[in-house]
Amino acid sequence: MTTADVDDTGAHILHVDMDAFFASVELLDRPDARGKPAIVGHAGGRGVVTSATYEARRYGVRSAMPMAQAMRLCPTAIILPPHYEKYVEYSKRVMDIFHEVTPLVEPLSIDEAFLDVSGAGRLLGSPRRIAELVRSRVAGETGLTCSVGVAATKFMAKLASGRAKPDGLLVIPPGETIAFLRPLPVGALWGVGASTQAALERMGLRTVADLADAPLHVLQKAVGDASGRRLHELANGRDPRRVVTESREKSIGHENTFGVDVDDPDTLRRELLRLSTRVGERLRSHGMLGRTVAIKVRFSDFHTITRSRTLAEPTSVGRRLFEEAWQIFEALELDLRRTPIRLIGIRAEQLIDAGGDALALWDPDEEWRSTEQTLDAVSARFGRGVIGPASLVRRTKEADAESTDGRNPRWVSD
Repeated sequence: MTTADVDDTGAHILHVDMDAFFASVELLDRPDARGKPAIVGHAGGRGVVTSATYEARRYGVRSAMPMAQAMRLCPTAIILPPHYEKYVEYSKRVMDIFHEVTPLVEPLSIDEAFLDVSGAGRLLGSPRRIAELVRSRVAGETGLTCSVGVAATKFMAKLASGRAKPDGLLVIPPGETIAFLRPLPVGALWGVGASTQAALERMGLRTVADLADAPLHVLQKAVGDASGRRLHELANGRDPRRVVTESREKSIGHENTFGVDVDDPDTLRRELLRLSTRVGERLRSHGMLGRTVAIKVRFSDFHTITRSRTLAEPTSVGRRLFEEAWQIFEALELDLRRTPIRLIGIRAEQLIDAGGDALALWDPDEEWRSTEQTLDAVSARFGRGVIGPASLVRRTKEADAESTDGRNPRWVSD
């Protein structure tokens, strides 16, 4: 589909996605590596791929892949150490360009955002022309390339930008949305992972057209009420979500990658308590409560699972988060001798503002809450780690060094 001669009336949503962002930033200072397979990451040890050029991706290299595996796939690749401060700097420059085009910008990550340009047309022209302007300015002012999808909804715009990669532009006119969607595999829909796709395909639902034509109750039987309804809407081209400019954390979490795989339950229990304590601290500092607790477990073979549980009452108490998280973990019934753990993490999700009616009249965590608020005051005055749960006395400095802040997660990029 060309972009010069299509009717983009009503296609006011842009999804802008930087191309191999981290790798592209590194190549600005390494012109000798352009056009060659290059991998951003720390070689050796337990390093993982932060990003890779498209030349390296042709060998099967992907973000978050162990560096050792990436080097086996592409032994001639040039290794580029990451420089996170550069990524933040260039991200800000790119986002500033977006905000100069329209005030309606919703960043999704450090290297992608939705733009609503419905109010910018009188000054800047049609959505397609605005997309071209964005691409031109990003290239001219940063030296980087981006891909832009233009459509009537957020889902379709994101789908279009993915099809336009790398360094491309694709417009999906509102009137052609259904025709564009129907031939696609079900895995193209937002939120359809491997397990959901397998469940749908077992029922003979292999294309978006199959989903669109299937009775709603059939989809709900396959993937649940909420997911079934959402997939049915997307398959029929309906996505009412607007570009949201408010900046608000949707979850708060911490995780830790161990230096050596762990098969000791006591060590895992202490680490989960430490991480839960830090999540509680951050919830309280933000004046927020979490309704859901989720844990993440990555095994020595890099297989990763997540599990979650909704609380009877929202909380910001680290001890309550830990108790719930440990129950979730124990329910996994793992044989740690056969499947030692490489990484463990916890997140508080479905965040709400604390205060008002957020707490129940009966607070089951009153004693823990009072204790942790006292610890907050001590930490504010003397620094974190001066006082805390006795069971954490044995924790190591290495654990702190490896811990990943849920607000600034391990960097991976497309």
